[in-house]
Amino acid sequence: MAETVHLADRTPQVSAEDLLAGFHPSYRFGEVSFDTYIPDPAHPSQAEAVSRLRDFAASIKGGTRGGKGDGRGNGKGSSGGLFGFLKGGKSGSAGRSKGTTSAAGIYLDGGFGVGKTHLLASTWHAAPGPKAFGTFVEYTNLVGALSFRKAVDVLKEYTLVCIDEFELDDPGDTVLMSRLMRELSDAGVKLVATSNTLPGSLGDGRFAAQDFKREIQVLADQFDVIRVDGEDYRHRGLTAAPDPLEDDQLLTVLADRFPDAAVVSEDSFENLTANLSRVHPSRYRKLVEDVDVMVLHHVETISEQAMALRFVVLADRLYDKDVPVIASGVPFDRLFTEEMMSGGYMKKYFRTVSRMTALVREGQMGETGL
Repeated sequence: MAETVHLADRTPQVSAEDLLAGFHPSYRFGEVSFDTYIPDPAHPSQAEAVSRLRDFAASIKGGTRGGKGDGRGNGKGSSGGLFGFLKGGKSGSAGRSKGTTSAAGIYLDGGFGVGKTHLLASTWHAAPGPKAFGTFVEYTNLVGALSFRKAVDVLKEYTLVCIDEFELDDPGDTVLMSRLMRELSDAGVKLVATSNTLPGSLGDGRFAAQDFKREIQVLADQFDVIRVDGEDYRHRGLTAAPDPLEDDQLLTVLADRFPDAAVVSEDSFENLTANLSRVHPSRYRKLVEDVDVMVLHHVETISEQAMALRFVVLADRLYDKDVPVIASGVPFDRLFTEEMMSGGYMKKYFRTVSRMTALVREGQMGETGL
């Protein structure tokens, strides 16, 4: 019988070491490659992106002073690398080439569900280490945990830094990531990022982006942009999002669909979101790390922006772990208000609706499409 846990009661603690240990592709993308990405013939930009990224990864030279990288960013036998810095070790030379391209990296621009994260993870797997892979939020959390200078000292020892879901939500993030990318680029680190927004348009609709044009331009200058066109593969050829279940059906569906689940989280939406306001988003990965299936009672439309952005992070962590969701209440295409879905954070919210819909399909209908 499955163990039932309540995320609303959890207050996970995450150390700097825990954050650093997580800078690799999630379970969902743990074994992907360029060969497992299937380009859509109707959108030639997908095959072109594969070719350019394959060449980019092959051009990267790896290794740190004193030992080989283990593929997760740790230089074995070296005082450098992630944990060397935490223990007071000094940096070593990265032994990498800056390459011949004008920009330090590649920026994948495209809509939802065209496989940008798959391509990003494939690049990470194909490149030599030491290397790091994380979401934009995880990098800003890393700076908060280590300090800006120590984060730079750690990351500049890497051959490659991959940044998923690159977006700027406020002026502080703009200045922070501008400085971080510039310093990593100057150190010879190769960069690959994904986003739904072109570099020069980052921050539009969220704050007075025109006041930070210099920082935004610095970011844009670090990348060559590759456009990836296509339709959302999470919904390709699948039925429309299933209707929410009646509340008294949830546990019956759980027993029928997931008889072998080891850990099931069961919460009311109200209690879960209340706890999200108490737990920092950097701890959400830890919050759901052992959950096999999520049961959510009485999902409601979120009307508060701060809570909506927190739920975006939770949805990303659930999607990373491929956690099926069984839910009652409003359907997930009504998770956010109409105003939110047309506002400055609309791309984040559309991504969350797409991902949660996919997880509900998996939980309630057995269709992955992921």
